[in-house]
Amino acid sequence: MPARILIAKPGLDGHDRGAKLVAYALRDAGFEVIYTGIRQRTDEIVAVAVQEDVDVLGLSILSGAHISLTAKVIEGLKEVGAGDIPVVVGGTIPPSDQERLLAIGAAAVYPTGTPLSVLVEGLRQLADDDARR
Repeated sequence: MPARILIAKPGLDGHDRGAKLVAYALRDAGFEVIYTGIRQRTDEIVAVAVQEDVDVLGLSILSGAHISLTAKVIEGLKEVGAGDIPVVVGGTIPPSDQERLLAIGAAAVYPTGTPLSVLVEGLRQLADDDARR
């Protein structure tokens, strides 16, 4: 059974070209991909992640609100007993914020320009780790 990955666009960010590119690349690499579309509330993202029983949740954020939105999603997952779902963050992430995202619980950070092969391999590893839990 292929790993299930949720790609979500939280907040007011309406640009989804990168998220769609990632979704297509993951699908082509053999993952089952669920894409929520743009402008999703964090509680909606958490609900979909739980309902779809995903192995990894990927947030695509270009708006600059990556710290607060990631924290809300991670906290929301914990509140519903799904804190074991790894959350990865991609998008316009300044180098100075990457460590902060990891410190609040992101499993990985993939800033704009990350090669798709690196992203695919990283998510494959996270999904494999999740399957072993």
